[in-house]
Amino acid sequence: MSEEGREAYMNDAVGAVIVGVDGSEASGQAVRWAAELAGQRRLPLRIVHAYGLSARYYSGDATLAAELHEAVEQGSAELVAAAAEQARATALIADIGVATRDEAPTPVFIALSPDARMIVLGASGLGGFTGMLAGSTAMGTAASAACPVVVVRHPAGAAEPAAEGPVVVGVDGSPISERVIAVAFEEASARVAPLVAVHAWLDAEYESVFNRTHAFVTDDQRPLAERLAGWQEKYPDVQVEPVVVRERPRHQLIERSRAARLVVVGNRGCGGFTGSLLGSTSRALLRHAACPVLVVRP
Repeated sequence: MSEEGREAYMNDAVGAVIVGVDGSEASGQAVRWAAELAGQRRLPLRIVHAYGLSARYYSGDATLAAELHEAVEQGSAELVAAAAEQARATALIADIGVATRDEAPTPVFIALSPDARMIVLGASGLGGFTGMLAGSTAMGTAASAACPVVVVRHPAGAAEPAAEGPVVVGVDGSPISERVIAVAFEEASARVAPLVAVHAWLDAEYESVFNRTHAFVTDDQRPLAERLAGWQEKYPDVQVEPVVVRERPRHQLIERSRAARLVVVGNRGCGGFTGSLLGSTSRALLRHAACPVLVVRP
């Protein structure tokens, strides 16, 4: 791609909700979820298909390679056009754009993320393996994107994510926790939904250091309630339920996701390991949650 083309491609993402598509049912759910969000908040929607053919295919037969590339390009263009029609049928959106890229998907979404409002992806795609509940693109993007990333999941046996229920946020006292709380309040207010703020503090990763230093290692809800108080003043419309429970965070949040419309977590928390871009709690939610998961980075 030329520098001019890349610059225009990046600029088109400014302030937009970006949704990745690959033709799978999971990406169709992501398109519908992203379209509803963009329509309700009057944001531009950008539909992106990154297929990375050149990086995966080489042939000494130049004619065959050109024919294959042309066929894949045409199929990609048809795919994003169909996704755009699906988005228009889902919500009233003034600004819908599409893009196809012959690049690996994860680097494409990470490159777009500094200017995007949010990136929305399906929980698995056509490139995934049977039994792999969260695709590598979703995991990689959630780990490294500069903007919030939503991976659209839904309850077992349901066709779509729940439209009712609270927003659930995991609070752990980590440096990113304040940003996570801010995003959770914003989402709850925009959705006219109650907010359940969960601090679950019993996790094997915390036992040696975290439990000795953490301000909330107690069954007392007051420290958590005090931390939420300033945000409740900013969002008086949001009904908040603070929950402090002695249980592993991933278990508590996965269980609460069954009745939630959205779970908000940080990409890493106090239990994260040095060098790990995605913490164990967020990884577990991306694989097993029963509702969409919003991962927040600093």
